[in-house]
Amino acid sequence: MIYIKSAGEVAKMRRSGRITANIFEVLKPHIKPGVSTAELDKIAKEYILRSEAKPSFLNYNGFPASICSSINDVVIHGIPSHSKILKDGDIISIDVGVIKDGYHSDAARTYAVGNISDEAARLIDVTEKSFFEGIRYAKQGERLFSISAAIQDYVESAGYSIVKNYCGHGVGRNLHEDPEIPNYGKFGHGNRLMRNMTLAIEPMVNMGGAATRVLSDGWTVVTQDKSYAAHYENTIVITDGEPIILTAL
Repeated sequence: MIYIKSAGEVAKMRRSGRITANIFEVLKPHIKPGVSTAELDKIAKEYILRSEAKPSFLNYNGFPASICSSINDVVIHGIPSHSKILKDGDIISIDVGVIKDGYHSDAARTYAVGNISDEAARLIDVTEKSFFEGIRYAKQGERLFSISAAIQDYVESAGYSIVKNYCGHGVGRNLHEDPEIPNYGKFGHGNRLMRNMTLAIEPMVNMGGAATRVLSDGWTVVTQDKSYAAHYENTIVITDGEPIILTAL
């Protein structure tokens, strides 16, 4: 069931989203060679707690950290660790969620670590731009899968693959709500978008093939062919006009 938020609920999600957006600003100076992903997780958790909020991911279905830190061929759900040290040339996706006043926000960014290849930089750029191609259709009265189709078209026209076995989702009182939002689909299909629907749109893009597998920890999702992957996500709210991105400054 898709839950349409009240104006008051959207206001609470806006406050949650602002904290999430600020986490990336806090983390960016620390995303550099020699830093462990456990240190990034510690910085993010401390900021969330100082903001009188809670990490959405910590202990969610047993996940052991406050952020997902996914390096190079890790698509999503990378677990922070003291042994995972960032190196020059890596790319890292940071996915983070925040609960404030009972409402979640969810966002992800992919960053360069030091000097990266032109190919890796282009992957990051295309992934981010595909999100904005998708939300051109995130308007009251449009169909949900038009967002999906626009993402797919942009990514595949750039020569990359869309991850099809993981998707975006509704978000609000719960971290994951209806509807599921795949990053592929057909224009003009899916649920009709309504004002005050809150959605987490999150393209996951592979440089090589689309196939993925889950590592033995039960969380970490990697590309089957070991190609690099990127991830970009924001929580948005549908309005009478353009969507509002709740997790952007």
